[in-house]
Amino acid sequence: MADPTLSALIVVHNEEDILADCLERLTFADEIVVVLDRCTDASKEITERYTDRIIEGAFEFWGDRRNTGIDYCRSDWILEIDADEWVPADLAQEIRAAIASDTGDYFDLPVKNHIGKRYIRYGMGSGGFGKESWLGALFRKGCKVWENSRLHPSATYTGTKGPMLENAVLHYIDRDISDVLDRLDRKTTTRAKDIIDRGEVGSFPNMVRKIFSRFYKCYVRRKAYKEGGYGFLLALCTALEPVLAHLKATLEEIPRREAEKAAANNTAGPADAAGAAKG
Repeated sequence: MADPTLSALIVVHNEEDILADCLERLTFADEIVVVLDRCTDASKEITERYTDRIIEGAFEFWGDRRNTGIDYCRSDWILEIDADEWVPADLAQEIRAAIASDTGDYFDLPVKNHIGKRYIRYGMGSGGFGKESWLGALFRKGCKVWENSRLHPSATYTGTKGPMLENAVLHYIDRDISDVLDRLDRKTTTRAKDIIDRGEVGSFPNMVRKIFSRFYKCYVRRKAYKEGGYGFLLALCTALEPVLAHLKATLEEIPRREAEKAAANNTAGPADAAGAAKG
C-alpha cells in the first residue's frame, strides 16, 4: 500500500517578512497550498518559489478562506499552519509517522509561543493571545470543516481523534511589544464586527467586569506572572479585549453601519421608495 500523501495548507495576508521561513520548513509535505487573502506585498512572489498551488482572493470570513484551501488540497491528509509558525524537523518526522499509523483521523499539535526570541511558557491560550495547542491541525481530508466567523471560529470534526503529537510547532506570535499592541487593535476591530453580526454586543458594565475576571484567569490561574513584564502585558491585553471590542462596536461600527444604511435610503429614487413602501 502506498504511503499516505500530505498537503501543507497556509493562509496568508501580507506576510512577506516571515513567509519564507515558514514555507522552507514545509517542503517535507507532498504539496504546499497557499491561500493569498488580499495580499498587496511580496507574499505571492515568495510563495511562487515553493509552490504553484496558489489561491488568490478576498475573504471576509476566516472559515471561507480555510475551507476554500482545504477543498483545493489534493492529498490524503492536510496540515494547517500559519505564516508565523515553524515546523521543526522532529515534528515533520512525527507528522509523517502519525498519518501512516492509522491511530486517528485528526491530531492536535502542541505549540511553543514566542515573543521575539523569548519562549513564553505561561499565560498563553487565554483570550487568543497565543495557543496552547493547534487543535485538529493535522487531519484526513474531509474530516474538518470551519464555521464562518471573522475571528477564531470553531471547527467541526468527523472521525476518531488520535493522540496529541509530542513535538511542538514553534509559534513566533509577535516580534516585540509593539506587535502585541498592534494585534490587540486588529483583533478588537474584527471582534467588534463579529459580535454585532451575532447579536452579542453585550453591556458595557459586563465588559468592564470581564477586565478583572480575564486578567485574574491569565495572570494568576495561567501563571503569566512567571513571565515578568511579558506576562503582565499578555494578561492586560487579554483583559482589555472584550471591552475594547464592545466600545468599537457601539461607538464606531454600529454608527457607521447606520450612517451607510441612511445614505443608501437617501439615495434611493422615487420609484425605489414607492416599491419599498408597497413591499
